[in-house]
Amino acid sequence: MDAEPVDARSGSARAGGRRLRTVRACACGTAGLLLAGCASMPSSGEIRPVQASQGVDSAVRVFGVPPADKASPAEIVDGFLEAMTSDDPQLETARKYLTEAAAKNWKPGSAVTVLSSGLDRVPTRGEKDPEGPPRWKVSGKKLGTVDERSAYQPETGNGQYEEILQLVQNEDKQWRISTPPSGLVLSESDFQRIYMPVNKYYFAGGTLVADPVYVRQRTDPDSRMDPTTQAVQSLLAGPSRWLAPVVESSFPTGTELRAGTKSLSYDGQNTLRVPLNDKAANVAQPQCKKMATQLLYTVKELTGSRLDQVELLRSDAKSSSLCSVTAVSADGIANRPKIPEFQYFVDDEKRLVRIRLDAGGEDLQPKAEPVPGQLASLPPFKVSSAAVSYDERRAAVVSEDGHGLYVVSLGGGGPMPQPVALGKGGKAETLTAPSWDGAGDVWVADGDAQHPGLWRVPGGTGAAEKVQVAGLDGRIVSLKVSADGARIALLVEQPGNRKTLYVGRVERPDGKADISAVSVRELRKAAPQMVDVAAMSWAPRGRLLVVGRENRGVQQARYMLADGSMVAASLPGATGLSAVTIAATEDEAKPKPVVAYSDDDGIVWLPPGAQWRTVAGGKAPVYPG
Repeated sequence: MDAEPVDARSGSARAGGRRLRTVRACACGTAGLLLAGCASMPSSGEIRPVQASQGVDSAVRVFGVPPADKASPAEIVDGFLEAMTSDDPQLETARKYLTEAAAKNWKPGSAVTVLSSGLDRVPTRGEKDPEGPPRWKVSGKKLGTVDERSAYQPETGNGQYEEILQLVQNEDKQWRISTPPSGLVLSESDFQRIYMPVNKYYFAGGTLVADPVYVRQRTDPDSRMDPTTQAVQSLLAGPSRWLAPVVESSFPTGTELRAGTKSLSYDGQNTLRVPLNDKAANVAQPQCKKMATQLLYTVKELTGSRLDQVELLRSDAKSSSLCSVTAVSADGIANRPKIPEFQYFVDDEKRLVRIRLDAGGEDLQPKAEPVPGQLASLPPFKVSSAAVSYDERRAAVVSEDGHGLYVVSLGGGGPMPQPVALGKGGKAETLTAPSWDGAGDVWVADGDAQHPGLWRVPGGTGAAEKVQVAGLDGRIVSLKVSADGARIALLVEQPGNRKTLYVGRVERPDGKADISAVSVRELRKAAPQMVDVAAMSWAPRGRLLVVGRENRGVQQARYMLADGSMVAASLPGATGLSAVTIAATEDEAKPKPVVAYSDDDGIVWLPPGAQWRTVAGGKAPVYPG
């Protein structure tokens, strides 16, 4: 049988790193029993110092080492901090470093604090009692926190974490910690080893929206749930605080997994059956199918095998079926964006042109054609940037001088319409490239230094409305609304000409008298790892494709989690890419080429599984949206 790596941590920390002792044992049968065929426990070997910040393979299980008899205060502090990174059930080993009362009240699952590296710890004493019990100040650079709903919150303050651990002696004269941190405190490397990102899904205006959260890669020490069950539990608990104002769950309030459910499994027909409590027992079929759709989209990202169906079960003795939904029917309920037929860009003659995405093979040079409709008038209307609606029937274009926004038909002909009036003067100075959302609204920003603003054109035909952006500090130079219309990515130029990428929540007061009061709230950095961002686009699974550079690094393209927590992956062959525009589709079922524009190479494509290649001269490439 296969041996499972186990990492037992112990030792004293010194300035410059922790001393770890690593052993490998076999998880077979009864605890403590090594069966034939298992890896044996090493009886000798060198003990080597290892930096915790180097990270540990996610396949390695880490178990803390209990405190030694008569351990010093320093050893107690170090042992506890190491034990917090373990996979012990209920983190029992970490609790052994605490006083009895502290161990009983400590709730490590309430939050996770993520630091850039390990904790620094310095012994200190109270100002009023310099001879009193030892105290240790632990500190580090804070990157963010994971709250009780498993959502990541990037750090917005000074980034400093500091806490005091008070030590006391118990009846046996053993030092123990009486004031532990309120939750877990982990280095970035330990956090990425222990946790993994997953999207749970909720509805906004009939469309599914990704809500990124973190679950344990292995069984959760507190709940004893496997990763899939953790994700389902988080889904049932409701959306993250950041997204909650603009989405809703189809699950009735109080819906939970049936008591005692620790794992969920698939049957031979690739069906996942999920037992729920009686709060969901009497839902109507349409609502139940929306519940199952939320669950299917949440779970399918966690499995390496195909998921064809989700079935929800009642809590009765027979586990009778509430409803089921197949992957095909769920796609219709989720109201995902239409798969694009064309990729669009502005050619060297300032015309909006398009390339059919299914034309020719990979080795053929795709041919661009002018778009039909009102832009095909003679002489052709000159364009600087454009956006195309998801149904590919209309386009929003900015004139060559950057002053006028026009919404035109890509079907019937006729004269060019009048420009959309923005502000009192009706004429903008420097408009960004526009963007469509899934509801058919057009968004654009005016970069005029004297009258900057974000504008929305309802339905592409209504009067333009200025959108309040709470907390905006700088000038919007690029924007992209997500297909679900619940989030907007804003590239903001700040002092020093550096550009920072933010994601904001789009709040629409539906049903209220003042329906024009759409606003963008709670901006958060979507790429805090980058000191300067050049271009961005929404990508599959609610992620962002970002072109930028890290401190002292070269420009490159990376997929980023929209909550700003981590880099998901780098785009192949994109190191040193000098793109000023990049575009991707949000559909992952039938992925399309990533397309970019740079001053050096013109418009280039990266087809799935292939290499970059030049497509055409021109600029401002976009997909519908």
